[in-house]
Amino acid sequence: MELPPRTQAPLPVVHNAYSPKEAIEISSRAGAHKATMRIDKIIVSSFMAGCLLSFGGACYTVINTSTWYNENAPGLVRMFGALIFPFGLVVIVMTGADLCTGSFMYTTLSTLHRRTSILLMLRHWLLTFFGNLAGALFVTGIIVYHGGVLSASPYREEVLKIATTKAVTPQWHEIFVKAIGANWLVCLACFLACCAREFFSKVCAIWWPVFAFVLLGLDHVVANMFYIPLAIMLHHPDISIGYYIWKSMIPAALGNIVGGSVFVAAVYWYLYLNGESSAIVVDGASFDLYGHESEGSSMTNVPQGQDSKRDDGKMV
Repeated sequence: MELPPRTQAPLPVVHNAYSPKEAIEISSRAGAHKATMRIDKIIVSSFMAGCLLSFGGACYTVINTSTWYNENAPGLVRMFGALIFPFGLVVIVMTGADLCTGSFMYTTLSTLHRRTSILLMLRHWLLTFFGNLAGALFVTGIIVYHGGVLSASPYREEVLKIATTKAVTPQWHEIFVKAIGANWLVCLACFLACCAREFFSKVCAIWWPVFAFVLLGLDHVVANMFYIPLAIMLHHPDISIGYYIWKSMIPAALGNIVGGSVFVAAVYWYLYLNGESSAIVVDGASFDLYGHESEGSSMTNVPQGQDSKRDDGKMV
């Protein structure tokens, strides 16, 4: 006896991610929020970000201290280090701390979107840069150096080797170009985190672009605030404070600005926000040019099957 065919209703499709246009709108709101924070909060937030990224740098150094692998399989040991380093940026993003390299994307985007002024953008860049430097030097000098974490052989030799690779061997223009690529990937990680709705997806979105920049050996100005000052403290024969500022800090910072503000902020602003006449609605809420919730926006407009929790970008 032939059985009748089974009929089944189609499964509902849930899009558990923001679209690129929604994600860039969230990033713009985040930039407006960050740029208008109180100065003391920006300083504390950026100090914490410098500390957290330095912990990632210390872990990378320990993993990379593998003499046999460095001689026989250098790509493999670099991959191991690159798999660990991203936890620093994950903790920074998920705790809402302020990294100057992320600010190069967030606040540029909000300024292009006319939610913040150029002066506020530059103020945030400056405050976060020096806050990151203070945090990185705190972990480097107090915890790692005075704690003797990497002072013994062979870790000391590895610190000096990394600093040589980043500040002595390459030319000024090479550091600048590599820094463009580094922050292009880091800011893509921040942008992709804005596409995600829940914790684990955000972690995955951040992890792999950062993994790529570390694996390729690109230059991130805040990461270098750990590696090179530690090498100076450990008496690197070829690097002084002045040499570090001119040969590494300046080209890395300028390259990071170009990578984040041009290749991420400007590009995706042009693709998704430029010429947009109406406010972009995210989870039923739209914001005006100043980052304030527009009148009449309501959470009752959230599509069925989507997360009803609004993400205004403040935690990214």
